[in-house]
Amino acid sequence: MIEKLQQIINAEEKGSENLIRQSIAQIKQYQADGGTAYISLDEDVALAAAQSADLARKSGYVASPLAGLAVSIKDLYDVKNQVTASASKVLADDSVARKDAEAVHLLRQSGAVLLGRTNMSEFAFSGLGLNPHYGTPTFADSFKRIAGGSTSGGAVSVALGHCVAALGSDTGGSLRIPAAFCGLVGFKPSSGRISTEGAFPLSYSFDTVGTITHTVEDNIIVDEILSGEKFEKIEIQPHQLNIAITDDYFFDGADHNVLEAYQHTIELLKSHGVNFHKIDLSELDQIGKINHAGGLTAAESWFIHRDLLSIPEKYTLYDPRVAQRIVRGKNINAADYLYIKQQRQNLIQSISNKLAAFDALIYPTVAIVAPLLEPLEQDEAHFFATNALVLRNTTVINFLDGCALSLPWQRKDALPVGISIAALHGQDQHILNLSLLIEKLIKAQPSQSRTKS
Repeated sequence: MIEKLQQIINAEEKGSENLIRQSIAQIKQYQADGGTAYISLDEDVALAAAQSADLARKSGYVASPLAGLAVSIKDLYDVKNQVTASASKVLADDSVARKDAEAVHLLRQSGAVLLGRTNMSEFAFSGLGLNPHYGTPTFADSFKRIAGGSTSGGAVSVALGHCVAALGSDTGGSLRIPAAFCGLVGFKPSSGRISTEGAFPLSYSFDTVGTITHTVEDNIIVDEILSGEKFEKIEIQPHQLNIAITDDYFFDGADHNVLEAYQHTIELLKSHGVNFHKIDLSELDQIGKINHAGGLTAAESWFIHRDLLSIPEKYTLYDPRVAQRIVRGKNINAADYLYIKQQRQNLIQSISNKLAAFDALIYPTVAIVAPLLEPLEQDEAHFFATNALVLRNTTVINFLDGCALSLPWQRKDALPVGISIAALHGQDQHILNLSLLIEKLIKAQPSQSRTKS
């Protein structure tokens, strides 16, 4: 997608400006039709950036493959002279940011056009993307189904072709869930690989910065900019791969469409010579027990929000579903916190020993396809049960401190499904190389056809 658009804007004197004007017009029409993917649209700034990119290109300078192309920014990132509210009303009247978040700064340096701030689960604390303040972004099934959270608006901005990439975050699946629900690529890098400076935190232990794109190649382009690591493409032959799979943990309550997509993926890769090895990962059941009171995320989010939540008039501004999850952390004392961290390290070591011999672990990104919005809004118990199920699979790699990429699998007239390719900490480039190969094999299947809604 990025390479193709660069060719288009290269061929025109005002290529970037024309492209951005087209995106802005599409967004305004989308908003007029009731779309809620955006908190704000930075029309004047975006057009000025596009015009600058065109002038630079005319003089022979192209800052990066992203130069002149639109990128959306999740509402939890600082953008200079804008309020960082994390899609809340609690922070809506805060002072503006004095400088860009580091990730935003790097995108701006790359020549990307920052199109606007995207909607999200309030404070990024949900895998479903519901937001009572700014509306809930939807996408699949003629916009009846949630886009997934927390990077909900970002996913929609890419799925509708408004942007080539969405800057998001991933604490327990917030990039990969919406990518899976919207038929896109979402990559959660290893923690610490990309700076979180200037991003409003949810959990210091788990927060990571990444992007949602149309393709793996596009994600690699943005990842190079954000991480500062030059991607080294390695040609991998399928028969060289040893992939771990398991019957444990990921499949309880799984939708038949998800199971079918997963099985088709395994059969496809086997037919090309990939070696699969079934392993026992029953230890993953410990994650739920360790996190039964909310875990590190609840403890750390309570630390972040406790002063605001102690002010009655502020407390009432929170989405009650979010406040309820944050307040759980109030009862996690120092001993509990250290115990959770210790148990996490024990589990990381145990699973690392099992995965060390394999190139990756493959499993369904989310156990179900995108749920309908209306039942989630009407039934709180259904909301929390669905939220837990949606987050279950993606949370694993955050808890294990690894990296994972969600690839789309979608048959014509079917809802999108995500397939996760995951590995241990620091294996980001290997996962990206592996994902390039698997994406190529999936797209070569004549039965694969992506539909927008």
